[in-house]
Amino acid sequence: MADRRLQVFYTVAKQLSFTKAAELLFMTQPAVTFQVKQLEEHFNTRLFERSHGKISLTPAGQLVFEYAERILNLSSELETRMHEMVGGIAGPLSIGASTTIAEFMIPRILGEFKSAYPQVQLRLVVGNSEMIENQVADHMLDLGLIESPPHLPSLKNEILCEDELVMICAPDHPLAQASSVVPKQLAQLPYVSREPGSGTREFADQFFAKQGVSPDEMNIVMELGSPEAVKGVVETGLGFGVVSRYTVQKELKLGTLVAVPFRPKLVRIMSLVCPKEKFRSRLLSTFIDFAVTRLAAPKVKT
Repeated sequence: MADRRLQVFYTVAKQLSFTKAAELLFMTQPAVTFQVKQLEEHFNTRLFERSHGKISLTPAGQLVFEYAERILNLSSELETRMHEMVGGIAGPLSIGASTTIAEFMIPRILGEFKSAYPQVQLRLVVGNSEMIENQVADHMLDLGLIESPPHLPSLKNEILCEDELVMICAPDHPLAQASSVVPKQLAQLPYVSREPGSGTREFADQFFAKQGVSPDEMNIVMELGSPEAVKGVVETGLGFGVVSRYTVQKELKLGTLVAVPFRPKLVRIMSLVCPKEKFRSRLLSTFIDFAVTRLAAPKVKT
């Protein structure tokens, strides 16, 4: 409902990049530039300074940005309230989920929620925790499900569920028969790791550091962007990995991987994040309650 030019300008201003804005809006860069130019002509002033390949907001642009954020939030709230008034639980809901949650935890919940509320249009964006957190903060997503507490003060954090991380390895790995492992046993062994920005990688690094093993001491032989990729490489015997226990149920049954718990156990909290100041619709509240209820499980003992 809000002016499209305002939406495009706001995305460019948040990213300070026409290229990134075009990617996020699924538009061509010339189309983004055209929309911003139209808005500048409407106000008869420049909204961006362009210098040495970078852009920044002019004083006029900063003013438009502040109003655009308020206008777009109110427009979204109006749309949601009207949907709720005339049709109950309905309308679009954009959810972001980190890779582990998206691949192994949330698909069934999305299907069940859609069956219960068929008028809801669900959209799922998958990325690492850092990317999802940033998109929620930028109001590009209504809700984020991530593998670590948020780092941005503009986000509200709620507990989604508990999750245990385990060391995985091939059945012929030297530690495959161990009942548990401590980080010092792994320091010099080949390590197939998740990529920087991953919630799993961040949490594992913090755990190793607390146990007296600096992340720099780890013998990382490969960095990969998904738990599926980590499992696939670990199955070849190249090294060990650290993944959520949720992700290896099938491989454990097939016997292609072994999961060994850490000592002390490595338990993290999966987080649900949304903007602090954003209006929480009945649709959003209903989905949050739905997801938390289905992911609720007995706490892992530490």
